[in-house]
Amino acid sequence: MSSVSCHYVLAAGGTGGHLTPAFALAAELEKRGHHVALITDERGAAIPGKPDFLPAHVLPAGRFGKNPLRWPAGISAVMQGRSMAKRLYETFQPSAVVGFGGYPALPALLAAKSMEIPSVIHEQNAVLGRVNRLLAGRVNAIATAYPDVDRLKAKHFPKVHLVGNPVRPEVLALRDEEFPAFTADGLFRVLVTGGSQGARILSDVIPDALSMLQPALRSRLQVTQQCRPEDMERVRDRYADYDIPAELGTYFENMQERLADAHLFIGRAGASTIAELTAVGRPAILIPLPIATDDHQTVNAREMVKAGGARSIRQPMSTVADPYRRGTSEKANRLQKQQEDILQKMSTEISRQIQAMAQRPDTLATAAHAAWNCGRPDAAEKLADLVEGFGATPIQDVIRVGGKAKPSEGTAAATAKTSATASAKDRA
Repeated sequence: MSSVSCHYVLAAGGTGGHLTPAFALAAELEKRGHHVALITDERGAAIPGKPDFLPAHVLPAGRFGKNPLRWPAGISAVMQGRSMAKRLYETFQPSAVVGFGGYPALPALLAAKSMEIPSVIHEQNAVLGRVNRLLAGRVNAIATAYPDVDRLKAKHFPKVHLVGNPVRPEVLALRDEEFPAFTADGLFRVLVTGGSQGARILSDVIPDALSMLQPALRSRLQVTQQCRPEDMERVRDRYADYDIPAELGTYFENMQERLADAHLFIGRAGASTIAELTAVGRPAILIPLPIATDDHQTVNAREMVKAGGARSIRQPMSTVADPYRRGTSEKANRLQKQQEDILQKMSTEISRQIQAMAQRPDTLATAAHAAWNCGRPDAAEKLADLVEGFGATPIQDVIRVGGKAKPSEGTAAATAKTSATASAKDRA
């Protein structure tokens, strides 16, 4: 840890997936005596959870879709944001700029490059995001949450550091608690979430899936499920028809307490979700969002599934449309029937996987142990150590020699091996 107080700028898009690790790093750097500022968009500046000490600067950030006609406007916004970032850096004089993905990070990192300010990008997913792919060749270091990251070019491997994905302190505090007792005749608590807005597919298939469980397991169910407001009534009615006790809500403020009590999690495979499940050690059935960019949620689930901490079930793209939208034509009715058949098959597969994971009291505990071993609880500290290397002391692990990056043992593969060994020893 540096004894010199430095200034750092963090840049992130306005979603929880980008901002949660940014807030965690800001808290760690502030705890170490540094000054931190945030660059984001309007949505990010207003998102809940931003530390009070962290000033937010809103910059224009152009978006580049598939329509080339919109690219000039996007480029113009990026260049405007780059100019504004440069003016901020002239005043704030950061020792480094750290990007967490999302379009607001692009002008911030380009400004840092033009002013020869050291820079780092942090990738939360197991697939390098679009903005981070654009910046990978321009930054001094790349911090990753997974040991294997798709779309990351081999030429950038020497500056890759596996640090993990920082999680909220209140969730991290659960890591040392034991997995809740799961006995042959005790309650079976299932937590179902679909992100901040819920996921309609889970409202469609989970009640049916749980109703298919063998009576001995089904009779012990206690379900907590997050739903969209428009789905709440029909989901509640379905659970009532099946006589399954369920607590439903559009948002649970005490989510960490729900996670602490859960024997099984069912939900999406977003980066923050995976990080929290592995930090706490909770087995999961993951249903990756099929329209996620580069199918990154499917790749996010890979490590946890391979370790035995989760099962991954594919959601067909055809279920993205609303199966409850009634059509008047024969074709519309036929398509609706096809969707209903797909949902039924998903429910059956989910039920089968739940039954397999919960068939014996020790099966879920073993999966929880596997999930726990995938966790990287010191992610915020490791990321801060890396960033702090750009302050008054030489950069850690990546040493600039003759204008080239000289790799050390801080590469993702070496760090992953060390982390896995340490986790196994700690858990034992």
